Amino acid sequence: EDDFQFILCEGCRQESPNLKLLTCLHTLCLGCLSKNKPLGQCPVCQTAIPQASDIRDTDNLLFASLQARLKVYKKIVDGADLFCDNCKQASEFWCSECEEFLCTKCFQTHQRYLKRESHEAKRLMDIRAGSAKDFVKGARRTGHLSCSNPTHKSQTVSIYCRKCEKTLCCLCALLDSQHAPFCDIRSETQRRQEELGIMSQELKQKRSSFEATYAALQDEAVRLEQVQQEMRELIRQRVEQLVRLIRQEEEELLGLVEAQQEQGRQEVVRELQRVEGVLRRMEAGKRLVEKMSLYATEQEVMDMQPFIKDSLEQLQQLRPPATGDQAQPGDLAECRARLQAL
Repeated sequence: EDDFQFILCEGCRQESPNLKLLTCLHTLCLGCLSKNKPLGQCPVCQTAIPQASDIRDTDNLLFASLQARLKVYKKIVDGADLFCDNCKQASEFWCSECEEFLCTKCFQTHQRYLKRESHEAKRLMDIRAGSAKDFVKGARRTGHLSCSNPTHKSQTVSIYCRKCEKTLCCLCALLDSQHAPFCDIRSETQRRQEELGIMSQELKQKRSSFEATYAALQDEAVRLEQVQQEMRELIRQRVEQLVRLIRQEEEELLGLVEAQQEQGRQEVVRELQRVEGVLRRMEAGKRLVEKMSLYATEQEVMDMQPFIKDSLEQLQQLRPPATGDQAQPGDLAECRARLQAL
């Protein structure tokens, strides 16, 4: 659906199971990343692409999770080959916690044993009647957090240790006295979401200054182009009135205009591209934080928040260049004097 076009690769606009989140907060598939690696730039904002050794830690877990949820929704809407994952009978329910299709009989057993764990299985007909957005949002809190102790992977995790910055099960919290202070894992995920939200708001305020600089640079580029075009036209009008003997003077005047204007124009174009890249990074950060708030599981928040936070902090440190510092074009005095002499 149109609401989920943002999960596509921002380079080729295709769906991919291997999406990488770069430090500029744009998301590329491995194919686009490989194509742009020799150039060393993100194809969206021209920011430097990190080295290959860094890429493995920047998987876009949120977008990958959304793709998986949307595939389940499409399967339910299509209605083909929907069998109970337990007894292989025709399924009538879907449990987002268990990630299983259930027939009516298995659903009753499921409710009897897992009701106290807040498993909420929904009828497939109700899911079909709703939108993909409703389905994805309803399933966003069903992600499972894993204990940092590899021998306790099956334990339920509800505790976060602020000292070592890891998720813990009750066994680790009770047996290891070094883990303190503790907090509820939901409190920690909420705190991280709020931290990203605050940073996004601060960047929103800073964005106005970058937008103003971008607009000023655009105006400067247009003005330089207009000055160049006006001078070209003036030169051509004057030269047309001269005799054939001074046609060579026309070419020299045109070359002089190009030389005086080109340097200033190129500097403005480069600065315009850089500021545009920053604005796109800010937009990508804002969009990613919004989608994290709407759809991210607790595991995704825990895994992705530090990386996104670092990228947003880098954006916060940027300052827009002062437009008054841009190189000004020449006043074409020499060119005008030679025209007057002609």
